[in-house]
This record gives sequence, structure tokens and C-alpha cells, in this order.
Amino acid sequence: MSHARSEYEDFKTIAPDAYELVLALGQLAAKAGLDKQLLELVKLRASQINGCAFCVQHHILLSERIGVPVDKLNLVAVWREAPVFSARERAALAWAEALTFLPDGVSEEVYAEASREFSATELMYLTSAVASINVWNRFGAAYRWTPAKRPVANAAPS
Repeated sequence: MSHARSEYEDFKTIAPDAYELVLALGQLAAKAGLDKQLLELVKLRASQINGCAFCVQHHILLSERIGVPVDKLNLVAVWREAPVFSARERAALAWAEALTFLPDGVSEEVYAEASREFSATELMYLTSAVASINVWNRFGAAYRWTPAKRPVANAAPS
């Protein structure tokens, strides 16, 4: 794989106003009360679909820090076949995929499932989270941002 064309930190420096807007959009769903673990699963799935290595790694590391079970992180790419996801998580993942694969639009079935699991307000904010991660993925994939390295755990003293 070729190296980065630019780095995440460059986005803040080169276009700080755009950076701040994308960052703010991404924070709205959590501020509105949507579960942070659910939001991380959605962001991870969209990032997998979009092929953004930086965002995949970022959301895996963040998910681990906030306590998302490892089994869910390992199985999010095949969530339809994995029994570890709740109905609400399944609806959110289906919604995220539909909004990420937009050429097919959002089917009535996916909309109905999402509407059963989320209030109108929650679904609007979930949509903002999916929109935001798709924007981040466009930057990360276009500029091939370097994924963060996993922090090394401090060794216990001997």
C-alpha cells in the first residue's frame, strides 16, 4: 500500500473551518442521547464499507476504550449472521449500510425497521452520525490518512 497523501492533523491546519464543522456534526448524535457504543458500531461499519483504514482503526480503538464487547467489534462486518447484536443495533447497522450504499436508496423495509427501534428524533440524529462518518471516510480514504498505532500497554514492574 502506498503512503499517506496527507495526514489527519493536516486537515485541522489546512481547513480548520471544515474540520470543525465535520467534527461538530459527528458529535450531535451522542449529545442528543444516542448510545455511544451503538454509534461506534455504526461508524465502524460505515468505515469498513468505505475502506477507510484510519477510521476503522480509530473507531476500533475508541470502541475498546468505551467498553464495546470484543465479539461485537470482531463480528460487525458480518452482523447479519452474528447473534450478538440487539434488534436496535441491527436496525442501526442496516440504516448505516443503506445510507452508505446510497445508489439503492433506503428500502421501505430498512426504514420500517429503523423506525420501530428509534424515535423520529433519534433516527434523525442517527442519520447525522452516519452522514458524518461518511464525510470523515471521504477525507481519510482520499488522503490515505495513516491509522493510529495501538497504544502499548505499560509492562508491570518486575
